[in-house]
Formats: sequence, C-alpha cells, structure tokens
Amino acid sequence: MTAERPLWTPDAARIARAPLTAFTREASRRSGSSFPAYADLHRWSVDAREAFWDLLWDFCEVRGEKGTRVLVDGDRMPGAAFFPDARLNFAENLLRSRGAGDAIVFRGEDKVATRFSWDELHALVSRLQQLFVSLGVRQGDRVAAMMPNMPETVAAMLATASIGAVWSSCSPDFGEQGVLDRFGQIEPVLFVVPDGYWYAGKRIDVAAKVAAVAAKLPTLRKVLVVDYLGSAPQAAASIPNGETVASAIEPFAPLPLVFERLPFAHPLYILYSSGTTGIPKCIVHSAGGTLLQHLKEHRLQAGIEEGDRVFYFTTCGWMMWNWLVSGLASGVTLLLYDGSPFHPDGNVLFDYADAEAMTYFGTSAKFIDSVRKADLKPIETHDLSTVRTVSSTGSPLSPEGFRFVYDGIKKDVHLASISGGTDIVSCFVLGIPTEPVWSGEIQGPGLGMAMDVWDDGGRHVVAEKGELVCTRAFPCMPVGFWNDADGRKYHAAYFDRFPNVWCHGDFAEWTQHGGMIIHGRSDATLNPGGVRIGTAEIYNQVEQMPEIAEALCIGQDFDDDVRVILFVRLAPGIALDEDLEKRIRTKIRTGASPRHVPARIVAVADIPRTKSGKITELAVREVVHGRPVKNREALANPEALELFRDLPQLRA
Repeated sequence: MTAERPLWTPDAARIARAPLTAFTREASRRSGSSFPAYADLHRWSVDAREAFWDLLWDFCEVRGEKGTRVLVDGDRMPGAAFFPDARLNFAENLLRSRGAGDAIVFRGEDKVATRFSWDELHALVSRLQQLFVSLGVRQGDRVAAMMPNMPETVAAMLATASIGAVWSSCSPDFGEQGVLDRFGQIEPVLFVVPDGYWYAGKRIDVAAKVAAVAAKLPTLRKVLVVDYLGSAPQAAASIPNGETVASAIEPFAPLPLVFERLPFAHPLYILYSSGTTGIPKCIVHSAGGTLLQHLKEHRLQAGIEEGDRVFYFTTCGWMMWNWLVSGLASGVTLLLYDGSPFHPDGNVLFDYADAEAMTYFGTSAKFIDSVRKADLKPIETHDLSTVRTVSSTGSPLSPEGFRFVYDGIKKDVHLASISGGTDIVSCFVLGIPTEPVWSGEIQGPGLGMAMDVWDDGGRHVVAEKGELVCTRAFPCMPVGFWNDADGRKYHAAYFDRFPNVWCHGDFAEWTQHGGMIIHGRSDATLNPGGVRIGTAEIYNQVEQMPEIAEALCIGQDFDDDVRVILFVRLAPGIALDEDLEKRIRTKIRTGASPRHVPARIVAVADIPRTKSGKITELAVREVVHGRPVKNREALANPEALELFRDLPQLRA
C-alpha cells in the first residue's frame, strides 16, 4: 500500500543549493525550454541526448578535448558511440585537486587509521606511475588487484589509469579459484596485493594464497605487496617475483604526473558478473563513459559538492568501490572503511560519520535492516548533523527500512535508494535530491537513461511487475566482454530478449509517483547482500566433492534480502549430516568466497532438467517462491519440481 504522505520533502534552501537546480537552469537556458519538475528534465535528457550529454560535459568541467561530435549511431544498441572524437584521461579528472586538505581518510576497523592529503596522493600516484612504466606497463595492459578498500588501492588504480592501462580488482577474501576464475581470463602484467587484512578483529594472512594464484598467472611481471598487517616484507619474500610497494617505489621521487589522453571509449575497468554457467563474464568499461556517468550521478543525483566527505561501505570486488572513488573528480574527501561494519559493534560506521563530519553515508539495505534488528538508535546516540544523504543499495530497501532511516537514524536526510549494477558500473534508477522520498520507492530514473518496465510482450506497464529495460543507448554501456571478439556473449547478455533494447534482468514496477520498486532478479544470477554471483562458481566447488552427485542453487527472497539456497543430490549411500554440511560450506568459502556460502543446504532426490540436459534454476526458484512455472513442456522430468514445493527448511 502506498503511503499517503512522503517520508521526507526537501526544503526550499536544500533545493536552491542542489547542483541539480543549477544544472536545470542551464539546461533551460540552452534549450529554450522550461523544466518545472524533474520528470520534465528527465524527458528532455532522453529525447535530446546529444544536448544533454554535451551540457553535462561542460557543467562538470571534464578535463580533455570534447571534439565536435557527441553521438554517432545513437539508434544502435549496442553500437552507439558517444563523443567519438574526444580525448581524455580518467585519472587526470580525478586528480584535479591539490593541497594539504584530506583527499582520503582510511579506517581498517580499529587496527589502522591513516589519511592522505591531495598532495600526498599525487606524490604516491606519481611514484607508482613511474614504477609501472619502468616495469613496461603500457596502454591496454591489465593490472589486477586483490586488495582491501584502502588508500593504496585507489592510488594504484589512478596510476594504472594515468598510463591508459586497464584496472581490475577483487577483495582479498576471495578463494584461490575465485581469483583465478577472474584474473586468469585477462592475463594481467602486475598483481597488487596486501600482506593480509583484518576482519572482525581477526588477522588474516594471504601470502600463501597470493603465491598460489601468482604461480598460475604466467603473464605477471611483478607482484606488489602493500603493507597492511605490518608483515609485507615477509609476505613479499614468500611470493615468487614479489616485492613490497615501499621497496619498489623507493628509487622514484615524486614528479609532476603525466596523463595519457585517450579516446572516450578506451578501456578503464574490467568488472565481473557471473551467469549460471561457466566462469565469470569479464565486463569492460570505458574511461569516458564511466567518468561522465559517475559525475552525473554524484553531482546531480547524489547532490555531492566540492569539499563533501563521502563514504560508501564497499569492498574492491563490488562496483560501488569504482563508483565511490570517482568522487575525487568532484573534489570530495573519500572516507574509506575496510573490515566488518559490526566490529566492535553496530555503531562503528556512525562513530566514523561523527568523527569525520561525513556528508554522504552510503551503505546497503541489509546493513540498515541489521541495525534496525539490533535495536540500535543512532538518532539518539550520535550527532550526524553533517550527514545530508543516506544512500542504500545492494538489494531492495524495504518499507520498514525506509521508515527506520527516518525514525532511527536521522529525520532530515535525503534517503536515496539506488539500483543499477556491475553491468553498467553505475545506476539506472536512483535519488533525486529535489524531490520527495516515498516509502519503499526509488525516486526515479537517472538523467539520460531511458528507463521503462515492460511485460513479456514488450509493452509498457505501470503498477505491475515487469522487466526493467533501457530503450536508448547511454555512455556507460560496456565496451564489451573480454575474449568476446564477435560480441555474441555481450549481445546475448542484454539484447536477445528485446532487440536493440537493454534488458537488465530485474523485476521492476513503476509507482504512481513516478518512482520505481525493484523486486529482485528476473534471471538465475544470485544477489545475496547485493553482491551478484553466479551459480556456476558454487557448482565448481561442490561438484568436486565425491559425496555430491549434482547441485542446483537459487536465490530465495527472504527477510528483505536474498539468501543462497543450495540443493544437492547426493551420491548413493550418502546422508546430508552436520559434518557434510560443514565440509560443503568450507569448500565453498575457501574455493570461491564467504559470499558464496549458502544459507541453507537441502538434500533432494532429483533435480529438474531440460530435455537437452540443462538444470533449470529458474523453474526451481519459481516453485520455491510459489509462482507458476513457464515452459514446463521443455522439462525432461517436470515431476521433479514437486520436490521443491513448500519445503520446511526454507521457512525460517
């Protein structure tokens, strides 16, 4: 049921201050049109894409040569080219600020606390840039990082981008195979790693895992070890071709940075999105598309201003890290945190917000719900006077979560629920700082993004669930997938369902306020806690075990999130006891990552499959959620679906 009144409405002073208001005035001046509401501005941004993106480049003062053309083949998706004559460098745009003020503040739980001024960040990036060049890193080479969310990670990414090399990262809690499944595809020349990390107060060394991974990446020229635990020299000595960052940059004094200006579509990042079969897909994102999209979202949709102090709880294996670090381009201070958000207790991030005068507090729907269930009331225990925006992503924020932000965290705050994905390294729908916030609703589509909700026949629907689609090309579409020369995998991932239209794989619904509700995934990709993972990564581990004949994995909507459910068909004579469950979880945790570990493991007598022999995750997921199964006639053993209906193990 829709709330009769909004939870929050921005006052006149906030609206006047918002960068979106200044942008709207300039759009009106240039276009000769008036935009009395956000919906009017959005309509113009989609209908007049060339004028919109051209204005955005100027408004955000992008450093580089824009060129004369804004959009070529704009009706092709994929195939459209934005700013085809432009030349820019991503790192140059992020490092436009100088001085003694904070560029980055870092907390590694309660173990490590550091801060980098803008000048110190420039100096470290310069020394890393010189090191990388001395190691022969060139345009297009890949630099891989298995790193915590710490300042050295940001600096290494900026040094990589300054040269025109391609950055790819994951978090250090990934297992050996999980790392190899990603970096093994892209043939990196450098590998940046820590000596370990802290989580929930525990010291976790990774040197042995790094050595094992590096031994299987034959293209590596060097493994660079960042000191986090205080044991980097020992770790580097145990890793073939390993060296500490401190030792490696010692010969290089800071010099003025050199930025290689490259085409708008030059590759910047490789991110990973897993499907239901095979190893993760390597999604290549462009420097220009990522920069322009992030500037738009930060300045206009998030209301971020120069001097703000911006935080998002994320790891380096999630696209929100890439999103966060782009804040440097707006002259903000990045507030980084690595470790458990509940160590030593659930107040730690709110303590951080108060101590560092945080203005933008980014987190997940699951964190907000966990704080609520822990009966914490930051509104009573913390100041939070500087926090203007609380942002939530990862999974849909429930109406209870919306209300808790205002009742339990802060009353006068812009709550921005946002949704997009690794696929676009940004958002489709997100906050609008000049508009009201309604319970349970994302405020609206991003500017320049032609969002809609379609039924199975490709028809627009309102107030009912359908497929989330984007009907016109946009700059942050991927360059393509790695090792997909003819583009077939890329096309199949997004454009097979509706030709020339991006189909994202989310169930969505327009609301009467012009907002949107995301109901979760419409495909078989798992999304626990907002981290997209593929079922194949779990199968790759459990099906190595002789006790498991076959496995099937789904995401179950549960407790305002998604939890991973693993069904196993056991080998003859095997029972699913406590010991086997423990060994399955350990196998998945160590071989893939802690995020892949299922919440429930259920033994079943049979697993449904198509007539061509493929297991049918989507059909099982529909049965578990009590929804009708389409295309039962395509199944070789449709009777097996009944084994998954109303299971007591999935009720709690």
